[in-house]
This record gives sequence, structure tokens and C-alpha cells, in this order.
Amino acid sequence: MGTALAASVSLTACGSSGSGGADGAGGSGGAGSSAKAADCPAQPVTTWARPASGGGRHTVRTAMGEVEVPDAPRRVVVLDTAELDSAVTLGVKPVGATRSDVAGGFLDYLPADRTAGIEDVGKIGAPNLEAVAALKPDLILTSKVRDGGRYAQLKAIAPTVMTETTGYPWKQNFATHADALGKIPEAKRAVAAYEAHAKRVTAALGGAAAAKRTTTNVVRFVEGADTRIYGCRSYIGTVLNDIGTGPTSVVQGARDGMMIEISAEQINKADADAVFYTAYGSPEKSKETQVTGGALWKNMDAAKNGRTFRVDDQLWIQGIGYTAADKILAQLQQKLTGK
Repeated sequence: MGTALAASVSLTACGSSGSGGADGAGGSGGAGSSAKAADCPAQPVTTWARPASGGGRHTVRTAMGEVEVPDAPRRVVVLDTAELDSAVTLGVKPVGATRSDVAGGFLDYLPADRTAGIEDVGKIGAPNLEAVAALKPDLILTSKVRDGGRYAQLKAIAPTVMTETTGYPWKQNFATHADALGKIPEAKRAVAAYEAHAKRVTAALGGAAAAKRTTTNVVRFVEGADTRIYGCRSYIGTVLNDIGTGPTSVVQGARDGMMIEISAEQINKADADAVFYTAYGSPEKSKETQVTGGALWKNMDAAKNGRTFRVDDQLWIQGIGYTAADKILAQLQQKLTGK
């Protein structure tokens, strides 16, 4: 992986960047940790377009203005992981997609039969435009933060629907993807199923009050960068918020609410009632092995209480969609309740 992987780290950080942060102040958190919960703002309400009227083409509002697209596109190319998750969630198999890094293909949490046969058109943030054009797409899905500088070239190939960014606004982005794909009714059903699942997980935790008393930090060891603790305005932060738990106040000062970055010597700041951790890059080069084997990690309340859980980076951090989120909910219930 090496240099190539380090260079691609920013492409898998949920569409935003953040650094710094406040210390986790003491207080009354959940049963296993003394860290205070972060004060997470309410998530924005998703707005939906009207379903296409059946005239053959319809207009989608995008980060680049209004774009006319086919009502039922048949040859879709997606240029990021969120767009791929959206397509799979809505039963659409793209003809082409970008990959998340040089070493990997499409995200491994996605069903193999739903990604088999999709053409690899390059790396996220650097798609091979000739490969995209060769697929003769009738719709391209991406975001301004990834491909805004290539918009003129992309729209010359096919109607291109760009959201502003990725990560935190993933629910609104999904609604935009559904509009572009002509799948708004299917999308609303997927959202309703996810929300019902989240309520079941909350109930399994003992109800809303018990969930609110439970602090849950997500730590990501990153090859070539500092370790991250994810905040309220991250993809995984919203999933945790949907079951009623959330990060500790260590993330309160995170820029854009996305995440803070800490050194290995500050890992005790990640302590919470439960700590979920993952790595981007090898466990050794990302310092995961060294940190989780060290005294600071082992002395955290979460570790002493057997409440540190290693999770899959592709699913928890890179997926950014409803198919990923639904699988995360199942893992949260199993890991937090044993059921």
C-alpha cells in the first residue's frame, strides 16, 4: 500500500476533514465510562423530489444546477462508494464504478452478485474518463467534492448528477440518487425499513433513555496519518445517533463536527462505554497493533470491561449508504447486547 494508500486516505474520510478537539471531560456517562456524552445536533430532515411523471425524462436538482436525466436509466456509472451503495440499495447494477483504493476492488460488504460484472473505471477522485465514456452511460452519479473539477468532461459523456459532498449528508444524497435513478418509491421503502430497524436496536438497548446514557466512540487507525475519533457530523456518527447513542465530548471541538485526530499517546481520550475501532491500511503501519496492544488502550474503561470491538473499515467508514447502515445496525445490536 505505502505511498499510494497514504495519498488516498483523504478519499475515504467520509467527505470531510477535521482536526484538533477538546479533552474528554469527566462526568456521568454510561455504566462503563466516566466520559461525558457529546452534545450532538439534530440531523437535517431529508427532502424528496416528486417521482418522475413518466414522460421519458425528468429534471434533478444537483450541486451543479438542474440536470435532465432519463426516467429509468439503464447504463449507470457511479464514481464513489456512496453512489455504489445507493445503486445497490435501490436494485440498480451500475455498468461501471470506481474503486476505493489501489489495493482493493469494490467494497466487500456488498453482495457479490450485486457487484459482479461491474466495470472498474479507476480510483475514486481520479476516474479513467476514457473507460467511463467507453461504457456509453446514460447517467453518471458522483459528488462535487470528488469530481467537481471534471464536471464539464463528465457531462459531455452523459447527464451527471453531483451532490455537494459525501459523508454527513448521506441521507439527503440518497434521496438525490433515488431521484436520478427514478427510484423514489423504492428509496422511501428502504428508509422506512432502516428506521424501523434502528428503533428495534434502541429497544434492545433498553429503550431511548438507556441508549442516551450509552457513549460510543468510533476510532480509526489510519496508515500515514493520525488516529481519528469520529464526531456527530460523520456518517457513522449519524448511524449511532439513529439508535440513540453517540460519541463522548472529546469530539465536541471537531472542525465541522466530523472528527478529531489524536496521537497514539492520546488514545485514552477515546474511552467510552463502548469503543469500536478499525484501520485503514495494515494494522502495523496504521499503528493499530501497537496501540491496542499497549497499556494506555488496555487501561481504558471500555477495554477493561470487554467493550472494545474491532469492526470492518469498508462497512463502517467507507460504505456511506443504507445497505451499509443496515448491516451496521445489526452489528451494533449484537456487540452491545450480545443478541
